[in-house]
Amino acid sequence: MNNRDFQYGGQAVIEGVMMRGPDAYAIAVHTGNSIDMEIKPFKSIAEKYPFLKWPFVRGVVALFESLVLGIKALTHSANKAFDEDEEELSFKEIVITLTIGIVLSIVLLIVIPTTLTYWLAASVKNPFLNNFIEGLIRLAVFLSYIAFISCMSDIRRVFQYHGAEHKVINAYEAKDELNVGSVQKYSTLHPRCGTSFLLIVMTIKIFVFALLGHQEDVLWRNLSRIMLLPVIAGVSYEILKLSAKYSNSFFWKAAVAPGLWLQKLTTREPDDKQVETAIAAFKAVLKEGEWNAGKVKTTGN
Repeated sequence: MNNRDFQYGGQAVIEGVMMRGPDAYAIAVHTGNSIDMEIKPFKSIAEKYPFLKWPFVRGVVALFESLVLGIKALTHSANKAFDEDEEELSFKEIVITLTIGIVLSIVLLIVIPTTLTYWLAASVKNPFLNNFIEGLIRLAVFLSYIAFISCMSDIRRVFQYHGAEHKVINAYEAKDELNVGSVQKYSTLHPRCGTSFLLIVMTIKIFVFALLGHQEDVLWRNLSRIMLLPVIAGVSYEILKLSAKYSNSFFWKAAVAPGLWLQKLTTREPDDKQVETAIAAFKAVLKEGEWNAGKVKTTGN
């Protein structure tokens, strides 16, 4: 596989960035005057079980793998940023943390909007219109949550690292040099961002849930939406992949535009140190780079 056929990605963490490559993931944390680097090999479970690469299935796999890596990366970065002794997360701890995160997401983005719609739009019997109202309420809840956490100084810094991550990937995909000066010229927005994925999910829900017809029972209304989550995740992932493949077409530019607008809330312009940290993480997972699990030697910009 050509290295540029692989779609690199990552996420912001506490005072740093996690980047994922074809063979490994790297967590770079800025600690004072240096960058602490953790690199570990990583292979998707889909490499072992090829059927997990099937369209609509691969999206669910990618989502869960991203969640697990995200938990590990956030825990590692928090320990490094706050200078705490680090212990490897056990499988049980990962499962518990992942479960809590999923439950909270379900409450925030399904139970609350669905229940509010049930009470506020009970007279709207048209399934599509009713679910459109639910989608608007869901978006309002999500935006309110983002606005609330944006008031926290630590979260604002995470959003800066989020912007740095996007700038580095944009520079790489433009085949530009990976140094602070070059990378800073690029946008903090990227079409494959998880924020865009969430917006696609919220949009797809409107159409999928409309197929269920008008549901009078609020409990079944909530349960049906939870049960359909894997289907919606799979469809949303395929749409996100298509948007990257046809990113130059007018149709897809228009389709991904709302997701990019939404990213303006979850990214901020990073400073040079934050960009340097993101570059270090990215260079560490480049397939042509040399790395050793748990240790890397970087040469700066």
